[in-house]
Amino acid sequence: MVDLRALGRRHAFDVLVLLAAAESSVEVALRHNAAGAPRTTLWFVIPAILAIFAPLFARRRAPFAAPATLWIVAATLSFIDGRLVVFPIAVFVAGMAAAFLLGNLTDGFQARVGLVLVVAAAAVVTSNDPARSADEFISLPVLFAIAWTLGLTLRARSGQAEDAEVRATRAEGERETTARIAVAEERARIARELHDIVAHSISVMVLQVGAVRHGLPDSLADDKQALGDVERAGRGALTEMRRLLGAMRHEADDIDLTPQPGLATLELLLDEVRRTGLRVELETEGEPASLPGSLDLSAYRIVQEGLTNVLKHAHAAQAAVKIVHAPNELRIEVRDDGRGGPAGPGLGHGLVGVGERVKIYGGEMGAEALHGGGFLLRARLPLQRDDR
Repeated sequence: MVDLRALGRRHAFDVLVLLAAAESSVEVALRHNAAGAPRTTLWFVIPAILAIFAPLFARRRAPFAAPATLWIVAATLSFIDGRLVVFPIAVFVAGMAAAFLLGNLTDGFQARVGLVLVVAAAAVVTSNDPARSADEFISLPVLFAIAWTLGLTLRARSGQAEDAEVRATRAEGERETTARIAVAEERARIARELHDIVAHSISVMVLQVGAVRHGLPDSLADDKQALGDVERAGRGALTEMRRLLGAMRHEADDIDLTPQPGLATLELLLDEVRRTGLRVELETEGEPASLPGSLDLSAYRIVQEGLTNVLKHAHAAQAAVKIVHAPNELRIEVRDDGRGGPAGPGLGHGLVGVGERVKIYGGEMGAEALHGGGFLLRARLPLQRDDR
């Protein structure tokens, strides 16, 4: 179905040009014997007037040539009949429109050439008018120059809007790229941390299997052989995991030989933060349960990231950490009394990392500015996600 509104917007100018040409022709025909009217015959005047308007219909295909041709035709016809161009009011309006279109060109050189052409042609038309006054030599070219300037101003504003849109699109793309990089880096960091936890567990299993194997009597040779196979498989898995870890590490990464932190070491983290001048309170609810190593580490990292964001972005004087040990889940809250919202891209990337950690355990995460100031980071980690 044809979009009549779009069609009307596209051809509205053409319709106005057509009406103006028709009005000028009728005006000249009805007032051909009036004082100041063109003196050439109607069979020449009417086609000549139509020839002035005709180039405007080609403005889309020839944005410079079309309005420039209008002025060239007008100046040329003024030599034949000095009143032919200046008598119809609509021809003056068409000249203003052509000057505007020349000023509105995206090519700066063509626009400047258009200004010279408009002023020169206007001066020619004015000089060939037998009824001209002295001030019209200045006023008429100035009027057309003003129309050209309006076109130039509109083009400049349109260009600024287009540039702003391009910059916004580029910035959005850069933010998305940065977010994807942040996600990839956080996933790699989580994988490295999980490697340490899993590797430790496998090492304990291998040691225990080896101890049991050595303690078996020779009469259970088949059992000893089976446990030996398990021990070798475990050691092989450890070797492959070390290779995997090496592939994930960057060259600049230092090998961390310290034990992975957890909620049991949270007070050490809070003491470090307090030394920066930020007052931090810790509140714990419920009976702490034995947590899987990976979940315990992720809970610690969530609190660490939340406090890091407070230090970097919130400009807060006080923060509060709340750990809730529920029967089936662990809830974490980090609250501050700062400005109450994200301030800069770093906070967004930190939240991306928290989100990736929460996603691993099928939990939920929330981050919001608080009414009256401050910011709240919440995370919920299910404790029995895989239990069936």
